[in-house]
Amino acid sequence: MLSLTPAKLLIVDDLPENLLALDALIQGEDREVHQAQSAEAALSLLLEHEFALAILDVQMPGMNGFELAELMRGTEKTRNIPIVFVTAAGREMNYAFKGYESGAVDFLHKPLDTLAVKSKVSVFVDLYRQRKVLDRQLQALERSRQEQEILLGQLQTARCELEHAVRMRDDFMSIVSHEVRTPLNGLILETQLRKMHLARGNLGAFSADKLQAMVERDERQINSLIRLIEDMLDVSRIRTGKLSLRPRPFDLGQLVQGLVENFAAQATAQGTQIVLQRCQALVGEWDEFRIEQVLANLLSNALRYGERQPVEVRVFEQEGMAWVQVQDHGIGISAANQQRIFQQFERVATQHASGGLGLGLYISEQIVHAHGGRIQVHSEVGEGATFSLLLPLAGATEQNDQVRATSA
Repeated sequence: MLSLTPAKLLIVDDLPENLLALDALIQGEDREVHQAQSAEAALSLLLEHEFALAILDVQMPGMNGFELAELMRGTEKTRNIPIVFVTAAGREMNYAFKGYESGAVDFLHKPLDTLAVKSKVSVFVDLYRQRKVLDRQLQALERSRQEQEILLGQLQTARCELEHAVRMRDDFMSIVSHEVRTPLNGLILETQLRKMHLARGNLGAFSADKLQAMVERDERQINSLIRLIEDMLDVSRIRTGKLSLRPRPFDLGQLVQGLVENFAAQATAQGTQIVLQRCQALVGEWDEFRIEQVLANLLSNALRYGERQPVEVRVFEQEGMAWVQVQDHGIGISAANQQRIFQQFERVATQHASGGLGLGLYISEQIVHAHGGRIQVHSEVGEGATFSLLLPLAGATEQNDQVRATSA
């Protein structure tokens, strides 16, 4: 691996014959030797290349080797390059002290000892290669550390999501078991009661009026089970992206009017009423079954949480959108809970809840989004809530004009 790392060597001397001689000594297949005849030329090469070793002649005209070494030590790019001085001065002179003070790591004395030069250069080349390998290993370790941090973060996120999914599953199973048990218990009790009457020969318990009441009770319990199953199927369709829409033109105002009439008996039974304050004819291309499902959910919630106060409904057009507003004057919803109510299995006003999986508004919002619309809620605690269904009317303007002309 070390041999794959090329080593660049810099030799600086003002005499061409010295450069040639030194070049011949240190040249090798895996080495690249650069020559400079002055300190200025050497500085240019030092800024352009990354060198494993710089061999500097001490005595040069202009800037000498010591001055060049001091400049190298003062520059970020070159301060770590090993420097070996070449000098013809005697060993007894003070050159060594000054050289080491300038940043030298070794000295070569003229006349050069061939074996000493080759040996020392090989040592510095090997050190350079080892340092490059170590740098690459450190970089790889740092990349590995960063990747491990990313993986750890992903694992932590996945763990949180899994824990949330487990909690949702447990909540879902708890709610489903409770909600399914309620109508089933009713059906079981009714069945046991009828078996008891039949066993005792009490046929008077099956008069026309009593049979009618039994059938109605059974129908309510069965419808509750069907509604729970449909909600669970809708959630499954939404999660798998299989919630299909079958849009066709219909009058939204007429649909709302029919729903208000259908809910009138339920409102009366709860001691209140639904008031259709405004009902504009609005024709658009939507899935009528799904929009009816959304509106029925909004009306049911308004009656459930409306504290027996009148529920007001309005249908109108505004800024190219069809609006249906359902307003109650009941317990209201806090700002913190206004986003939660559109999440799965959320039943914020638990003390007022009267059944269901807490999926109605979640499913409704997904249906409306699939139509390119949205649901808005405006509410304050104790002052009721207004839910607004907005559906795009694009492409239906001409049809609405015709409907208005016919109505006029």
